[in-house]
Amino acid sequence: MSDVLELVDVSVVRGGRALVDEVSWSVKEGERWVILGPNGAGKTTLLNIASSYLFPTKGTATILGEQLGGVGTDVFELRPRIGMAGIAMAEKLPKSQTVLQTVLTAAYGMTATWHEDYDPVDEERAKAFLDRLGMNDYLDRKFGTLSEGERKRTLIARAMMTDPELLLLDEPAAGLDLGGREDLVRRLGRLARDPYAPSMIMVTHHVEEIAPGFTHVLMIRQGKVLAAGPVETELSSRNLSRCFGLPLVVERVGDRWTAQGLPLK
Repeated sequence: MSDVLELVDVSVVRGGRALVDEVSWSVKEGERWVILGPNGAGKTTLLNIASSYLFPTKGTATILGEQLGGVGTDVFELRPRIGMAGIAMAEKLPKSQTVLQTVLTAAYGMTATWHEDYDPVDEERAKAFLDRLGMNDYLDRKFGTLSEGERKRTLIARAMMTDPELLLLDEPAAGLDLGGREDLVRRLGRLARDPYAPSMIMVTHHVEEIAPGFTHVLMIRQGKVLAAGPVETELSSRNLSRCFGLPLVVERVGDRWTAQGLPLK
């Protein structure tokens, strides 16, 4: 399997502070990664590098065979090959657009409709992705009127619209209630287990949000990688405790994970 993403000794420095510090990490075709870590650990910075919107201060980052900043690399040709769903994208999208329009605009690399005409095949693709994420009954609803869970599912459908080779999910379950979280995790699990789905990287704070089908985990703290590898071996109580800086117990129940702190003495 070839590398979809390869970081070699990557650092990002802002104001004299390293947001990520000498990170080396690779994601291969077909892998589904979770990035875990506390606030300020550098998770979103890594995702921004993987999306090609942030270049390393030091080190090399290669995405889908293209080195960021390398001779001949055109990020505007690279970016349509990467699907991105997260809060930053939601804030760019007009709230007055319908759900279907919100997904369709991704076909042209736009955030808002203009005067473009969409082919029937584009509409069918958009509807298929929305149906897969349980949004088929919301096609004509305005994006701004959706619940948080409905909005998250629309964003994932939109990210899939360009048939990406790499799918990036930035805290997709953030702000959801228990029902909304479990519905989204179930749908992400179905996507993660699909052999034809793109390689995936998801940022989260909570092991409970790791959907079945995710294969690998990277733990980061203060910009440094603490653990990286198969979720079965690396998602341990010891590693998670080091990552979040307090004693934690990780348990696997069926195909899901839970974590809780040890009681105070």
